Amino acid sequence: MHPNAKLLEEFYAAFNRKDGPAMVAAYADEVEFSDPVFPALKGAEAKGMWKMLCGSAKDLTVEASGIWADDTQGRAHWEARYTFSVTGRKVHNIIDATFRFKDGRIVQHTDSFDFWRWSRLALGLPGVLLGWSPLVHNKVRGTARASLDKYLVGEKR
Repeated sequence: MHPNAKLLEEFYAAFNRKDGPAMVAAYADEVEFSDPVFPALKGAEAKGMWKMLCGSAKDLTVEASGIWADDTQGRAHWEARYTFSVTGRKVHNIIDATFRFKDGRIVQHTDSFDFWRWSRLALGLPGVLLGWSPLVHNKVRGTARASLDKYLVGEKR
């Protein structure tokens, strides 16, 4: 197994254990992360996001499969099951991830998932009716960003 594939296995195992510090150890300081909810996070923002998510997770389980990597790039398929804290609704999110590596660390991580599918599970009827719309995307992104900003301020203290 390539060392970068092993790094990805450890990353997802740490996520399943809700071990944020172990997750961020896989990231380079200059890492760039993006997904439909948290677009364009860099460095401490991306690392803080994982620590925040792990710290607030109650019933999260993560399963990764299809992990592949070489010296410069990699990919994984992963599925997360959890209760969305805002609504109390059960979510099963299905994600495909791509990675770029430098010096044995992740420098770019992009997660892709069907936002409308996620919103139907997480938000219920509003997600069913409007989860496809920019209005809902922007509301979810804004709320998530505000939570991350609050977390990062607390982390600096």
